[in-house]
Amino acid sequence: MKLDEYLSRVGLAAPVSRDLAGLTAVHHAHLRAIPYENLDVQLGRPVTIDSPAIYDKIVTRRRGGWCYEMNGLLGWALGEMGFDVTRATGAVVREFKGVAAEGNHLVLRVQLPEGLYLADVGFGDGPFDPIRIAPGGFEAAGFGFNLEEADPGWWRLRNHKFGGAPCFDFNLECADEAVLRERCEFLQTSPLSPFVQNLTAQRFVPGGLAILRGKVLRRVTPDGFTDTVLNTADELLETLARDFSLDVPEVATLWPKIGERHELVMQSARERD
Repeated sequence: MKLDEYLSRVGLAAPVSRDLAGLTAVHHAHLRAIPYENLDVQLGRPVTIDSPAIYDKIVTRRRGGWCYEMNGLLGWALGEMGFDVTRATGAVVREFKGVAAEGNHLVLRVQLPEGLYLADVGFGDGPFDPIRIAPGGFEAAGFGFNLEEADPGWWRLRNHKFGGAPCFDFNLECADEAVLRERCEFLQTSPLSPFVQNLTAQRFVPGGLAILRGKVLRRVTPDGFTDTVLNTADELLETLARDFSLDVPEVATLWPKIGERHELVMQSARERD
């Protein structure tokens, strides 16, 4: 695990200053260069929270990852650069699922000279910038968010209006690594997990986000979104390469499963209407 190779992977020439400007530079570079994706989960390949395996996947093999991998790698790199960084517990849609959601997301607490911040490159379509830990609305890359205190010890980030998951909670204590490991295992194996049910890839692009869910490619800007439905496995591979810099030809074998899931989702939508 070499810091200079991580910096090259995200397009930075050298370590940055240990302040908000430096953290923001790394945060932006990571999100531009590395896509959020769950292709290994879809292919039935084990995913871990262990840093050496994450480094090999994302830096050496130039893949992306989900929250445990994306924030796991960023947290390691920030520590190597001398930042005061702590792995902390996130909980996507804890507002609705309660304690069962705790640990289904990994975030990073970063103490800076300017104050306390949250770094999170693992939510897919969350804020482009590090988040100052203070209640109120804020804007990042043109998208509006809100941070509020939830239960004692917990904060709640409300996603922008075109976001996927509507919110996630986090606390600022050091995460229980055993809980993270258990949730990581559950989310990649349980039939109830959305990561098992749906292929996804997400990436920040100029002007907004490119988001692939199943066979639907969504391009999101602060003003709205457009959807394009993919029709073949070849189109899927072309989209992953063009929009997400992912070269994983084995994904073509998932096309029948992706089609079945798409029809199921569309049927459920028609029934709701």
